[in-house]
Amino acid sequence: MQSTQFDRIVRRIATILSVVILTLCLIYVSTGVLLSFYYEPTAGGAYNSLKTINTEVPYGWLFWRAHNVAGNAAIAIAMIQIVVMFLGRQFRKSWLTAWVSGILLTLSAIGLDWTAMILDWTQLGYWRFNIELGTIEAIPLIGGQLREILTGGGAINTVTVEHLYTIHSYLIAVATLILAIVHLSALLWQEWEMYQEAPRSEIGNLQQPPESEFIRSQS
Repeated sequence: MQSTQFDRIVRRIATILSVVILTLCLIYVSTGVLLSFYYEPTAGGAYNSLKTINTEVPYGWLFWRAHNVAGNAAIAIAMIQIVVMFLGRQFRKSWLTAWVSGILLTLSAIGLDWTAMILDWTQLGYWRFNIELGTIEAIPLIGGQLREILTGGGAINTVTVEHLYTIHSYLIAVATLILAIVHLSALLWQEWEMYQEAPRSEIGNLQQPPESEFIRSQS
């Protein structure tokens, strides 16, 4: 399949965006690790520990701010990437891998933001999570079990914070980083295929003599 100029531009934009997403994921994970040294995943200690990070820990406010900005920016760029991937749809294994990993990456980035809503233990996060639990519980068959897993018993307490912190830090964060690497690798594979096509098209043009030269040889 020969690529058009539009396809090449879309692939290049997608590759650049994937590098940005991976960079944001690395910032998010690295700042999260630094914050975990001072963060206390308990109902009473979460708010106080984050307050300590913002006011007393040297450059703690910077790492906390970078953590939040990187997480929100990763969601925004990942959604833009979905649009770019849709515009550059290709029927190839490399593009399919990039497409599937991009969708999963977007969902995991949203999952990071969702699981973090109660980790600061503020009134806004608490009531927002309480409403979300009602929606989850309404899911047929598995809603009650999901609520039990998230809350650790039904009530929102320290166990809930610990469960969400574990899911946020050790499951979704690791999955997001792996998906970002897979996504970038698939797009680099697509770039390699693009450059493999270019020499063949140029060779095909060189093998065909120009029309004027062909006319002169016939005369």
